[in-house]
Amino acid sequence: MNVKHILLVEDEQPIREMVVFALTNASYEVHEAADARQAQVCIAERLPDLILLDWMLPGISGIDYARRLKKDELTRELPIIMLTARAEEEDKVQGLESGADDYVTKPFSPRELVARIRAVLRRGGPAGEDEILRANDLALDLASHRVSAGDALLEMGPTEYRLLEFFMSHPERVYSRGQLLDRVWGSNVYVEERTVDVHIRRLRKALEPHGFDALIQTVRGAGYRFSTRV
Repeated sequence: MNVKHILLVEDEQPIREMVVFALTNASYEVHEAADARQAQVCIAERLPDLILLDWMLPGISGIDYARRLKKDELTRELPIIMLTARAEEEDKVQGLESGADDYVTKPFSPRELVARIRAVLRRGGPAGEDEILRANDLALDLASHRVSAGDALLEMGPTEYRLLEFFMSHPERVYSRGQLLDRVWGSNVYVEERTVDVHIRRLRKALEPHGFDALIQTVRGAGYRFSTRV
């Protein structure tokens, strides 16, 4: 069973506790963030299947954050459900125009929220999520988030998985460390470029037992390239 991962962005702890309890009982995996900054850290660690986003957040509002997510290539396809106490039609329209896929008005019942989440997820995720990316005997299944070499499953962290997915989706092209940070971590995440080198080493280590580490090639003075050419 492919357990769906929900990111809850809500600054009120009692609401977070209620939502986490309801979604965990509905067999979802839930990560929590109290504001947009924490949400970006969670997204950098693991891309969720859906974001529950409160309208009123400290710092940047949920509306502005939703717009930012929809402008970022990494997160533009993520479904978003807005949580808000605003019930006027004009507010709902504004929420949907920001890029949200649905709108749940507080107070809401846990059953209603779970039903809304299921409905949005049923509409389908990013295009091609059932696709399998292949390079020789290396295969990455976008639906199950599994990487295999022949009949063997490979173990790797979520960041290494996203790196490999990006590389396999964009073969034979050189990407600088800065470009990889923008495309894999997201343009709103501020980490050092050497972080890319660390995760490249981890990815190569995961691929090495099956001889696929050579597919991740270093291009001196330019960056990294994924290529099946020696």
